Amino acid sequence: MALIPEIKNCPGTLAEGYDTYSNSCLKNLFNGKKVSHTLPYQEHFGNRRELGQFLETQKRGSVSGVQEKYSVLLDKKEIRLIKDGEQGQYILKTIPEKIKNAEQMPANEHLTLQIALQVYGIETAANCLVFFGNGEPALLVKRFDINNDGKKLALEDFASLEGKTPQTDGDDYKYQGNYFDVFEIMRHNIPAYKLESVKLLKLIIFNYLFSNGDAHLKNFSILETALGDYRLSPAYDLLNSRIHIEDKDFALDDGLLPRKLAKGKVKKQIFKLADLAGISESMTQNIFASMTTHTEKVEKLINASFLNEKLKRNYLQAFQSRLKKIQQD
Repeated sequence: MALIPEIKNCPGTLAEGYDTYSNSCLKNLFNGKKVSHTLPYQEHFGNRRELGQFLETQKRGSVSGVQEKYSVLLDKKEIRLIKDGEQGQYILKTIPEKIKNAEQMPANEHLTLQIALQVYGIETAANCLVFFGNGEPALLVKRFDINNDGKKLALEDFASLEGKTPQTDGDDYKYQGNYFDVFEIMRHNIPAYKLESVKLLKLIIFNYLFSNGDAHLKNFSILETALGDYRLSPAYDLLNSRIHIEDKDFALDDGLLPRKLAKGKVKKQIFKLADLAGISESMTQNIFASMTTHTEKVEKLINASFLNEKLKRNYLQAFQSRLKKIQQD
């Protein structure tokens, strides 16, 4: 593995002209503390489970399912693995094994999360890239279910809300259904459904535009609010999954709509989905317009990202292809 790459853009916001984290990144992720973009570990932890690693494995091809994830915290100005009895503040996602372009996965997910937030205003889990001493990148994600005072907020994914488990629904339980089901799950669990449904529609369109074919039921969650009710959680596990696996346009088996209603091109189905979800046509038009513009901003972030040059081109071409397809009547 090569040494740590020369840093020319903030490894958090991708803002130009920084050789480490920008002040806005430090404030957002580390409460303003000056944290190094280099981890205090020379290399990836491997399979040493005593370090607190958990690895989720699945039979079906899933990007998030092959990533190694570690619970870490900020100790003074250093990111380190948690010890027994400590509460993790961040999730560290390292390079997986046995998957195409594995070494590019942290940069892929980081870029996609930044585009969602900076270009489309989609609330995402705060994140940045970090580097082991040997130069290997990892993605650091701040937990949004932990308050600044350390209190844990209730968080439940949509598969759990539906009562779906491998034992009751088989190994592919989280891929069952369609995205109208996702709206219905939210309708029954979130008091402010009308507001949150608009956020969900934007996220579904975003996942299509950026080839995230891994947006299954466990990658949507509801989060407890300060008032004790629930809202849609910040988005997480966003990336162009086509860079790593051959998957479908939509993660859920039936796509956007129940099969009997899934007629026409993608744009028509999106508007039908929004109508069924109770979102007005004028609101859907506004959302659709906002999600199919700003291409210059997308391209700028891709060019500023930590993807290699080949995958920058692939990422942009995939976006342009989906953008053209979604605009067809």
